[in-house]
Amino acid sequence: MSKKRGRKRSSGVLGESSAPTLSPDPDNLLGRRIQHTWREKGNLTKWKGTVLERLTVNSSLYMVKYDGFDCVYGIELFKDTRVSNLQVLTEKVVNNKIKVPPGAEELVGRAVEHLFEKEDGQKNEWRGMVLSRAPVMTHWYYITYEKDPVLYMYQLWDDYKDGDLRVLPESENKHLLPADRKPGEEPESLVGKQVEYVTDNGLKRTGLVIYQVPAKPTVYYIKYDDDVHIHVYDLVKTT
Repeated sequence: MSKKRGRKRSSGVLGESSAPTLSPDPDNLLGRRIQHTWREKGNLTKWKGTVLERLTVNSSLYMVKYDGFDCVYGIELFKDTRVSNLQVLTEKVVNNKIKVPPGAEELVGRAVEHLFEKEDGQKNEWRGMVLSRAPVMTHWYYITYEKDPVLYMYQLWDDYKDGDLRVLPESENKHLLPADRKPGEEPESLVGKQVEYVTDNGLKRTGLVIYQVPAKPTVYYIKYDDDVHIHVYDLVKTT
């Protein structure tokens, strides 16, 4: 059973990797294993992960899955002043062949109920939507959740096989899926648009729409200026 981990990163042990490294090249990072240090509020942490995508709407922005964390992060690796000592590792990305249980339904675009085990051993159900297969680490899936709409990655078939992931029937998932559209109707893409969001306590946040989900065209990824997490919204429902 999966254990959902917090989105805040904990301090790592700083030091040089013993693995061989390459010089970082902005045009040759996709699918690469990287590591770097991160300075924030006077603290240094060490991050290590896999570069999944480079966004066409902002070529400085990379989507990275860091080891030990479930979220996908959006970071301008060569521009963000909090990043230093960026190294490209020669180690290979582990990408086991995806194992689909017999008789399983297609997951992409489906609303699901995902069971997690909390630290105290209690089980917690999270409803969400499977967005796509992840790039590079193709045995993983991109998924977001109703009560935490940021971009996560999990090996969902493992949880499905163990009974910890359930595909919801349409009668239970209408509130999770985008609004109905007429046949052949496609919404105008909002990719590249600047957005503004005001929180319940009046805090104003600005960001950029960076990606449109093909399986659910009204659903978009948003990168806020003050956050390294990728947020996921149905912009038809929220406007």
